[in-house]
Amino acid sequence: MNSSLPMAETPVLTGELSPTMLHEQLLSPIWKPHTRLFLFGLVLSGMGTLLAVFAITYTVWRGTGVWGNNIPVAWAFPIINFVWWIGIGHAGTFISAILLLLEQRWRTSINRVAEAMTLFAVAQAALFPLLHLGRPWFAYWLIVYPSTMHLWPNFKSALPWDAAAVFTYGSVSLLFWYLGLVPDLAAMRDRAPGRLRQRAYGVFALGWRGSVQHWRHYRVAYGLLGGLATPLVLSVHSVVSTDYAISLVPGWHETIFPPYFVGGAIYSGFAMVIILMVPIRRIFRMANVVTTRHLDAMGKMLLVTGWIVTYSYMTEWFYAWYGGDQYEQYVFWHQYLFGPAAPVVWTALFCNMVVPQFFWWRRIRQNDLLSWVLSVFVLVGMWAERFMIIADSLQRDYLPSAWFWYGPTWVDWSIFVGTIGFFSFLFLLFVRFVPFIPTAEVMELAHEMKKERQREAAA
Repeated sequence: MNSSLPMAETPVLTGELSPTMLHEQLLSPIWKPHTRLFLFGLVLSGMGTLLAVFAITYTVWRGTGVWGNNIPVAWAFPIINFVWWIGIGHAGTFISAILLLLEQRWRTSINRVAEAMTLFAVAQAALFPLLHLGRPWFAYWLIVYPSTMHLWPNFKSALPWDAAAVFTYGSVSLLFWYLGLVPDLAAMRDRAPGRLRQRAYGVFALGWRGSVQHWRHYRVAYGLLGGLATPLVLSVHSVVSTDYAISLVPGWHETIFPPYFVGGAIYSGFAMVIILMVPIRRIFRMANVVTTRHLDAMGKMLLVTGWIVTYSYMTEWFYAWYGGDQYEQYVFWHQYLFGPAAPVVWTALFCNMVVPQFFWWRRIRQNDLLSWVLSVFVLVGMWAERFMIIADSLQRDYLPSAWFWYGPTWVDWSIFVGTIGFFSFLFLLFVRFVPFIPTAEVMELAHEMKKERQREAAA
């Protein structure tokens, strides 16, 4: 496709495949034999998962003293990674819910991967607060439940807020993802080559037959879940950010945190969607379904949310200077820029302020390889930002006598790298056994586009 075409002439689906051929193209990756590339990725991600299991087991056995956490840096790698993973999961809900309600066509073809990404990212994020408790087997204390010991959660603490937000976000995202899968699971049930596969997919298809009544109930339920999930995009990461805003720590006590965190979350989430979709587009030859229109739209979202993050940075630094608080001024104008973690801070500033500016050019937005590389920089920058906000702000508090430098241990790094491996492992299994492109939605969109072309030709 000629990338110089104006946006209006770049369709979300290309080619003239018949419905049967398009249907076969979208479902065929499930039936094909394993490739060496897939097996290599599965083994590599499986090794990462085992690394996480080993590091978590070692942590539970020895205690959280094996981490680099100290006083005053009590919140360190576990909370950094928790916020980072939760942020990555935000784009899935944004693409699925908000763009569904806005009837954006470029949502189709990428929403299934984004929804799965959300679930797997939330699964990684949920591990860290549990481990950070020190005694994860008492995690149920965070839940409001009848107790004969009269042990109730402390609602003045931020931990019950996080528990409620993450549980709500994960459960609604799971329902939304699974409901969208039902028509495709029924199609796989009808086309599966073996009896065992037919029965397995048939169980999860919930008796779907594609009748008018089924579709009517499906549309209503899907729309209601979309409307329910939409506020979660704004609320979940706002709750996470409020954990910091309610404190008096210099660098944390800011009312800008809720919108700032939400913008950064969508920013990192869209970067992860690009990182996942580009290999799928190339390996499975889905360029006619995941077109340059999708890459262009996601690149624009990275540009917009990147500017939200940039504006938030400028606001923070400006108010630290304008407010006249000597502690805030020290944190932003000295500690961040020239302190012990200055390389991390400058990495965050470069990746989150400079890198998104490349998406002003359409040629870069529509180039899948360049978009992929820039998206990797975005994720690195957002992780560095989490480190800057959480660990670096705590390293130097009000009393110089209490200052201490934070450094992660091999256990911290092993758990973090292991969760990346676990995320990749889950995603590879998802790609292997579940239609990663929403077949029913793509077929419907192709039919609508065909009708539109016929009307234009007749006119």
